[in-house]
Amino acid sequence: MSFFGFTEKRIPKFIRDHPYPIGVATALGAIFLSAVYTYKRRRSKGCLDPTEFKEFRLIKKTQISPDTARFKFALPTPTSVLGLPVGQYVLCKGKDSDGEDVVRPYAPITGDSDLGYFELVVKMYPGGAMSRNFMELREGDYLPVKGPKGTYRYKPGQVRAFGMITGGSGISPIFQIIRAILKNPKDKTKVHLIYGNRTANDILLKEDLDGFAEQFPNRFTVYYVVSEVSEKIQIASKFSL
Repeated sequence: MSFFGFTEKRIPKFIRDHPYPIGVATALGAIFLSAVYTYKRRRSKGCLDPTEFKEFRLIKKTQISPDTARFKFALPTPTSVLGLPVGQYVLCKGKDSDGEDVVRPYAPITGDSDLGYFELVVKMYPGGAMSRNFMELREGDYLPVKGPKGTYRYKPGQVRAFGMITGGSGISPIFQIIRAILKNPKDKTKVHLIYGNRTANDILLKEDLDGFAEQFPNRFTVYYVVSEVSEKIQIASKFSL
């Protein structure tokens, strides 16, 4: 005999011997809902610790400009979430040239809808104390990370529209918020982004931003501004730059 997929042997004795079928169904429903709640709570807990650094393994490093790379780190399990509220950031730790600890803030471009991993886009400055750690980081290496940090938390529908202005690697925290807005079908917030860089080749995440503009034409627009443009690029890109 079975009840809702439970075999008789697996049903607790106090339920199995209950004289009223409705009581059995109610008890089984309560067990099921409790299991679902426990599973979701464990899954949404997140892997970050706000007080202690935890190490995450680099699984992919992609150069996206001469001095900037996209770093993908694995979480403990394929269903783990980072646990970072939209609009906040993490602290990453490394060593400077003298072997002393150095800590810098970075905003992941991914969110908790991305299971099993998170990504950072990092501009590596010549002589930068933390930059050298990312320059030397190889797939399979580990990076100490702590968080979440920050006081701002984006809430869906917080405003009717955002006007955003950023430049260079400052796109990372902005991208995190834009992505969360557009990936949420219940969030009707519109976003207008002005993104400045020195040259067209310095525009980070342009493929992703162009994809958003194409996929969500009524919710997202992006304007690229550069300070140095060759005549050839200006003619070819006059509608996007």
